[in-house]
Amino acid sequence: MQPVNIGLLGLGTVGAGVVDLLSRNRSEITRRAGRDIRVTRAAVRNPDSPRDCDTTGIDIGTDCHAIVNDPDIDVVLELIGGEHEARDLVMAAIASGKHVVTANKHLIALHGNEIFAAADAAGVVVSFEAAVAGGIPIIKAIRESLAANHIEWVAGIINGTGNFILSQMMFEGVSFEEALADAQRRGFAEADPTFDVEGIDAAHKLAIIGSIAFGIPLSFDRIYTQGIRGIASDDIEYAAELGYRIKHLGIARRQETGVELRVHPTLVSEKALLASVEGEKNAIMVYGDAVGPTVYYGSGAGAGPTASSVVADLIDTVRMMSVDPKGRVPHLAFQPDQITHEPILTEPDFECGHYFRVQVADQIGVMAEITRALAEQQIGIEAILQKDPPTAEDDARVMIVTKPARERRLMKVLDHIRSLPYTREGLVHMRVAQFED
Repeated sequence: MQPVNIGLLGLGTVGAGVVDLLSRNRSEITRRAGRDIRVTRAAVRNPDSPRDCDTTGIDIGTDCHAIVNDPDIDVVLELIGGEHEARDLVMAAIASGKHVVTANKHLIALHGNEIFAAADAAGVVVSFEAAVAGGIPIIKAIRESLAANHIEWVAGIINGTGNFILSQMMFEGVSFEEALADAQRRGFAEADPTFDVEGIDAAHKLAIIGSIAFGIPLSFDRIYTQGIRGIASDDIEYAAELGYRIKHLGIARRQETGVELRVHPTLVSEKALLASVEGEKNAIMVYGDAVGPTVYYGSGAGAGPTASSVVADLIDTVRMMSVDPKGRVPHLAFQPDQITHEPILTEPDFECGHYFRVQVADQIGVMAEITRALAEQQIGIEAILQKDPPTAEDDARVMIVTKPARERRLMKVLDHIRSLPYTREGLVHMRVAQFED
């Protein structure tokens, strides 16, 4: 059969990894796909820049639209990143009747609903496995392998930079700023780390995961997002004393009243599998009603892992090119006319355990008042840790982990505690994860 020609938009780290992998494993890939897959054209900003791959036989230029409109190109591989230019190129490729593979979570999270509708109408495939968790095949696992299950929740470490920073703070005893600088030196964090440390990158990925898990539209703009910049070394230490690790999680969970989509620092029991995931690694847990909890672990970024997912998507795309569009795996796991618009819940309706730290005057009756406020809101206590002041002039610190409760109830408690005359400024609140066995 004729080879499948790939037009590559962007030949940076991941693009070079794709070209290298297609060359190195060409025989194996051809055996799996049934046809040779080759990159014939690539568009880059500077054609004269050195490349980390052998570009022999690849026509390298600067015009992305020339590749999108080339009738000899079968699949457009979008690796330029960003939002607006990538969106225009992908939509143009779809309009030209070409299949698309992308690793662009930003693009899919913000414009996926529009892109998939256009692809369905045109009878083409848009594949995006590499957009979430690098080399971990989490999209395929949820969309295909767990298709028989009613997915109840998904929770994971889906940003390696944030996980590396928290690991350094935990095991090296450094501050957030020191850990971030270390991540930047090692190449785990960008010069501008905003997307990673403020949770935006994780929210992009959670939008995709939540959509394919629950059959809802991509809803990035409705995800509760909180970063890790404000985490103090003291709280990492106190959490450890209480038997927890602080992880930056993306959580998608069904409730009777809607769906929770949230990204935030989370206390995870040291006995839970996610607590043992350190460094720049990613890990995702998926709970299905039939299969129970499943775990997916690996590298969430890098040329090799991401290229692995991109090439897997290319192989799947080649396999599906001759399949009737109605028989293909739906982009968002559910048939397009079966996507439902369930309510996306906001913070007051989140239900989980809670951790809070409060600094108070060291006097009789303080603890009794705090526990009374919790009892009035029917919130149980899981654990308490109290640090007595080093001198009589200093304040005491109280750390409490609650049992699962609606967040609106917990907020009433915290508001009451803040109003007390012996409470000092700087009350800290984080959520606690519960994972069913």
